[in-house]
Amino acid sequence: MRTIELKAPLDGVTLPLEQVPDPVFSQKMVGDGLSIDPLSQVLLAPCAGTVVNLHRAGHAVTLTTPEGIELMMHIGLDTVNLKGQGFTSKVAEGQTVAAGEALIAFDADYLATHAKSLLTQIVVTNGERVTAYHQVTGRVRAGQDTVMTLDLADQAAAAGAIGGQRVVSEALLIPNPTGLHARPAAVLANLAKRWQSRITLQRGDDQANAKSLVSIMGLGIEQGDKVVLVAEGPDAAQAITALAPEIAAGLGDEGSIPAPAPATTEVSADAAPAPRPRSDDPKLLLGVAASPGLAVGKVWRLRREEIQVQETGETPNQERRRLEDAMDLARNQLEALQAELRAQADPAKAAIFAAHQELLSDPDLLDIAESAMAKGKSAAFAWRAAFTTHAERLAKLKNPLLAGRANDLRDVGRRVLAIVTGHPLEEPQAPADSILIAEELNPSDTARLDRSRVLGFATVGGGATSHVAIIARSLDIPAVAGIEPRAMDLADGTPVILDGSKGSLRLDPDPAEINRIRTVKQRMAQRRAADLAAAFTPAMTTDGHRIEVAANIGGLEDAAKSITLGGEGVGLLRSEFLYMDRTSAPTEDEQYAIYTEIAKALDGRPMIIRTLDVGGDKPLAYLPMPREENPFLGIRGVRIGLDRPEILRTQVRAILRAGQGQKLRMMFPMIATMEEVRSVKGLVEEERARLGTVDPVELGIMVEVPAAAILARQFAREVDFFSIGTNDLTQYTLAMDRGHPKLAAKADGMNPAVLRLIAQTVEGAKAEGKWVGVCGGIASDPQAVAILIGLGVSELSVSVPSIPAVKAEVRANSLAACQALAEHALAQDSAAAVRALVPLDY
Repeated sequence: MRTIELKAPLDGVTLPLEQVPDPVFSQKMVGDGLSIDPLSQVLLAPCAGTVVNLHRAGHAVTLTTPEGIELMMHIGLDTVNLKGQGFTSKVAEGQTVAAGEALIAFDADYLATHAKSLLTQIVVTNGERVTAYHQVTGRVRAGQDTVMTLDLADQAAAAGAIGGQRVVSEALLIPNPTGLHARPAAVLANLAKRWQSRITLQRGDDQANAKSLVSIMGLGIEQGDKVVLVAEGPDAAQAITALAPEIAAGLGDEGSIPAPAPATTEVSADAAPAPRPRSDDPKLLLGVAASPGLAVGKVWRLRREEIQVQETGETPNQERRRLEDAMDLARNQLEALQAELRAQADPAKAAIFAAHQELLSDPDLLDIAESAMAKGKSAAFAWRAAFTTHAERLAKLKNPLLAGRANDLRDVGRRVLAIVTGHPLEEPQAPADSILIAEELNPSDTARLDRSRVLGFATVGGGATSHVAIIARSLDIPAVAGIEPRAMDLADGTPVILDGSKGSLRLDPDPAEINRIRTVKQRMAQRRAADLAAAFTPAMTTDGHRIEVAANIGGLEDAAKSITLGGEGVGLLRSEFLYMDRTSAPTEDEQYAIYTEIAKALDGRPMIIRTLDVGGDKPLAYLPMPREENPFLGIRGVRIGLDRPEILRTQVRAILRAGQGQKLRMMFPMIATMEEVRSVKGLVEEERARLGTVDPVELGIMVEVPAAAILARQFAREVDFFSIGTNDLTQYTLAMDRGHPKLAAKADGMNPAVLRLIAQTVEGAKAEGKWVGVCGGIASDPQAVAILIGLGVSELSVSVPSIPAVKAEVRANSLAACQALAEHALAQDSAAAVRALVPLDY
């Protein structure tokens, strides 16, 4: 057997790639190898070879050995953003080097203060040539110690096993309910990138690059479509063997079931794309309900100016660099938008802009642009051709979910194009009381709308599942999508009523109707003002029953805001905010500092800190997790804390330290078994003993799993309190994904089955003298407040803006009336029937 010994390219300490806080390396998307935490500042050649690639940013170099092994060495993480600063190349492309020869010198002090990490990766990029990796652990010396030995495959035998290096899968039926939309397409693209071979996905005469998200979506593959995979290259057989079952299983898409053959499939009316609604009434325009709410205003049409580009460019290298710089800046802008939306609305919606960043790395887009620039085209011309071609292809698809993503691609494309051309993206500047009408809005436009001027909007394109609609709902802006095209012919200033709940736009409405709508909105505004004026009045029913109204928060700013709105404490601190958007977990001292700051801001009010709730569907970049068939039933919540106890122990110590002299409680998410409770209690006691003089804090659990509600009395003997997370409790009780486009509306926490579990939780807790709070979505729901009081809940932890209204709702009811209402609610047979018991008076 042939082997290659690789000497350490740096002084330092080795560690496995799996521990590198970057999924590109930890998930071995580039290849297998190891990492070194460097103690020297000159990267040496680990063996003899030829320099086949030297990155222009100077941070990475690739050698090819005489045996044909490709070794990529990458200094630091995200060091490409330094654009060569801190690096000095010692070699050139095409140069032959000996083992131990200097390749790159770097300024470790500069990198330590300007990059995410100094960890340096040594990766074999053509892993099909290697049968085994023998890696050394611990301290190594540059040029002296062997850091890794590679066992090489027999080339002749490997070639024979490939069978001509072109492998075709059996026909595969797509089981995904909405076809290969963005999520499963992204999963397939990432899986395919692990293989060196060229991989295509074919449906009939159409084919797509399986490593490209946009290319896959461009096929518009629907449920029941028949596809085949074709792989050509050195690891073609392995690629097909690995990828075909993943496609057949739905690529992790929930609701995927074996699809019947297309020839025998009956297409139901529900499965067919809904035709665009039209109205026979010339004064009524119809569309699709995208974001609920009423708005009375005047039409203001948004028309986009076309960005002009020059076709001919400078040298390909200059144009390539210009495009790369524009993409770097675009990524920074998208990160800023993501942070802005996270602060304004649901943090989950901010992930839309993370997906936009992913589009900037799509290989098909980059290939088209690269090809055009190589032929002398300008970066702007090449990039416009790339993104418009794919966007137009997506827009023509019958699947509305995929067609809606064309707008995302145009948004990203225009952003980069504006940067390349120096043409600033126009910000929509609407007059007061505007109902904005546009062919399309981009997600970034929507996130930045001036809500004091734009009261609602309607777009000719898009649909209820578009990212624009999602953002509109999170910002509480009424919106209609897919409005009749004649909306673009309306004169600016035309009076209209936009009904986001019904998906309609009424032109020149009757003055009486306008007055009615305005009266309703005025009454709601007056009520909000009255609620705010009484925000500091205790939440006490008319017969003297006290309810604590606390806030769900995601950081110090939320805590401070909650106090100004009458918040009586924090019922849920989502500690995930400390762990997100980082390359490593927060330290104990970092956590202690922020918990202490928030406690001080609350000025003696109680605070419940929920321990880290990630995993499965919410992974962390520095905490690689295997893909799970059903992440909602996998390693998440407390399970990840028990699986990776070093992370949980660090957080527990920080909370215990911060709790001294403060009304601070600790709560564990996703508890389902008594063993989990006892394990975390034991862990807390161990860490308290290690800290020495620290007093205990109260411990509670989230009731999110039906098992916890059913065994509430047994759990109550182990903990001090419960907090019910109704969002997850509803999803697990009804077996409905609360994010599913067709089921989300049915996953209502007012379902009598969910209410019965809440009642059962309260009953079990009270039997052991423990209290119960609710921190899920229905705690903020005005139709649910009285029912929850009647069920015996002691605390309502709500979104910060909802605090005054919820306190007012408590004060408007008597406990006796709430208890009678709750009894009636438990006897109903649907969420709609329960809601009918508490009609809204506006």
